[in-house]
Order: sequence, then C-alpha cells, then structure tokens
Amino acid sequence: MIWARILALAVGYLFGNFQTGYLYGRSKGLDIRTKGSGNPGTTNTLRVLGWKAGLITFLGDLFKAIFAVLIIRFTIGRTDPQLSAVLGLYAGFGAVLGHNFPFYLKFQGGKGIACTSGMILAVCPLAAPICLVLFITSIALTRYVSLGSILVVVSYLVQVLVFGRLGYLGVAQESLLEFYLVSACFTLMGLWRHRENIKRILNGTENKLGAKKKEGE
Repeated sequence: MIWARILALAVGYLFGNFQTGYLYGRSKGLDIRTKGSGNPGTTNTLRVLGWKAGLITFLGDLFKAIFAVLIIRFTIGRTDPQLSAVLGLYAGFGAVLGHNFPFYLKFQGGKGIACTSGMILAVCPLAAPICLVLFITSIALTRYVSLGSILVVVSYLVQVLVFGRLGYLGVAQESLLEFYLVSACFTLMGLWRHRENIKRILNGTENKLGAKKKEGE
C-alpha cells in the first residue's frame, strides 16, 4: 500500500501548512517572520506577541497534526487495521514537513515540536506523559525551551523502541521496523531543526525563556 503512505504524507503536509503563528500575527497586522528569530512557531510567537498568542499557536499546531492523523486512521487506515498506526505516523510526519517547510512561505516554517507532540498524542499516547514531564522539568530547571523540545523528540524514540519490544504499540510485528524508522525521522528532524540551538546550549549562549530574544536566534 505505497499509495496509502503517499496519501497520508500528502494529507499531513496540507494540514501542516496551516501556519498558526504566522496567521495569528497577520490578524494583528504583523508578520511574525520579521520579528525575533523569524520563526513562526510557538516559542517566537510567545516572545513577540505574548502568552495568549503562544498558547493559540501551540494548540493550533498541535491539533493540525492530531486531525491529520485521525483523518487518515479513520479513512484509509480502516482498510487495513494492522497498518492504521503506521499510516497515522506518516500523516503526522507529513504535518511536520508541512509546518517546517510550508510551500506558500517559501518553505520557511517552524521546528515542528508542537506538531510532533500532536502526533504522539494521536499515535502513541503512552509516550506522552514522560515527554511532557521531561519538557516541563527541563524548562523549569534551565529555562531552555529548545532543550525541552530536544528531550521530547529523543525520549519519544526511546519509548517507541521500548514499547515496541514489549508489544504495547498495537503494531503488527512485520510493521514494527517501519514504525521505528518513521519515528526516527521525527527525532532526526527535530534535532536537525534545533542544530543551532544545540550549539548555543553547548557554548552557554542559548536564550532562556523570559529573556529578551535576540534578532536572528
């Protein structure tokens, strides 16, 4: 069912193109891409427009991934229940790609963490509690949102490997390797999109939550 995987990616990508932060900023007469880091994701929207804008952006980006996953799972996923979770995973990854590389914004989007979180809730909710605890705890201790985001994508993959081994994913044995590989794509994408943040964390110059954001970071 190659066509089903391609369709799931395409549907996810279309949902991912709904750039909540950019659209919210436009409703306020502002192009969020011209402020702060220039990123239309949750963190930059929060810094530039405040907590309300940040929350709206996070929820919008979270639910667009959830909707993409559920639509695929309850349509083409029903034709093969054994592949439903895998197809949902493809839809979630499509949403991340659409968010990170929106075609109408010259492929300059966010970093995909809220979308990834939506995918986790819709496809592998067992992993959500630990991801949430690590995210909140790391930010509380360091005030680095980027570190919390990195821990989310890394811990998700680790949990998928563990849950798959224990048989808790609800995925057929013959599809487990594919599930692992697609899950690894989320982690690799998240790390790659945060590569500059990782460098700044290592050299101690990463901007902390609550601090004024420097242009270009």
